[in-house]
Amino acid sequence: MKFETLAIHAGQQPDPAYGAVMTPIYQTSTFAFKGVNQPGEFDYSRSGNPTRRTLERCLAELEGGQYGFAFATGMAAEAAALELFSPGDHLIVHDDIYGGSYRLISKIVAARGVNVSFINLRNLDGLRTAIRPDTRGIWTETPTNPLMNLLDLRAIADIAREHKIITICDNTFLSPYFQRPLELGIDIVLHSTTKYINGHSDVVGGALIMTDPHLAERIGFYQNALGNCASPFDCFLVLRGIKTLAPRMEYHNRNALALARWLEQHRKIEAVLHPGLPSHPQHELALRQMSGFGGTFSFRVKGGQEEAFRLLSSVRLFILAESLGGVESLIEHPWTMTHVSMPEDVRAAAGLSQNLIRVSTGLEHIDDLIDDLEQALRKV
Repeated sequence: MKFETLAIHAGQQPDPAYGAVMTPIYQTSTFAFKGVNQPGEFDYSRSGNPTRRTLERCLAELEGGQYGFAFATGMAAEAAALELFSPGDHLIVHDDIYGGSYRLISKIVAARGVNVSFINLRNLDGLRTAIRPDTRGIWTETPTNPLMNLLDLRAIADIAREHKIITICDNTFLSPYFQRPLELGIDIVLHSTTKYINGHSDVVGGALIMTDPHLAERIGFYQNALGNCASPFDCFLVLRGIKTLAPRMEYHNRNALALARWLEQHRKIEAVLHPGLPSHPQHELALRQMSGFGGTFSFRVKGGQEEAFRLLSSVRLFILAESLGGVESLIEHPWTMTHVSMPEDVRAAAGLSQNLIRVSTGLEHIDDLIDDLEQALRKV
């Protein structure tokens, strides 16, 4: 089936109890045994729940995987994936990633004895040099947040496979509609389902998807043992959002590209970081690896933080807030908001600057979005 059909039907059938067309919310903590020593298909919601199972099957099919796991937050999904690595293991991480991921890996994972190397994974020769006999994992994010750099997933997966290294890719920015890392050789796909997959800024969640049964067995154990699974009601909300994922992503993509083209011509804009623009240094990779560019991108205002703050203080339609992927347009300042947990020298070394602004382009009319930024830029 095509993606649009899968989004509505994958893993979902009318409920056998009463024929409900939409997956019911099984809001229960426990399930009755059929008899002594005779558990049913489910026994306790931390270990499994019908609403969550439906979401997990749907996500797996959308990504082209075999196994899906839904978590309480995107960071909970990351934490479960990072349990794959033990003290003494070596983990290679791209140096330009979401600030929360950097905090988790540098402050918690490294503290428990995992050796972490942050390197620029756009440099494949540098990746080959960084691999050691104890390297067990490569952590990727593409496009990166917020600099919109791209990583060649097929090339990274090929290198990793030669050395029997697990690869993990955060696919939050594009969703499976525009990018399917498993088909490019990546072992585990990560999502903050809070973002585009849910799409309505009313739930937080995360997911891991894979095809390898051994990895799935380990992730399933961690999900149950750690108890960081998604709640039935949150799963219901994400399932509802998935049904409109395809048309939403098309509209997000169209609005963001139109806005990026307009900003690129504006005299008060220093640079626009959008992989759909021919000016993006990895535009050709974007065309080869992705089927669309998503709705989130960044740009630099001419000047410094004062000019960026003036713009952020002047918008009327864009909402000053963290997160992305909702139907409403958001705008934020990575240096002081989403990436403030990274040390200043690390932010600067990765390429973040104080005049950098990230936008999540929503589903409003493009003329209204342009008009809002136009009036705000007059104040800069």
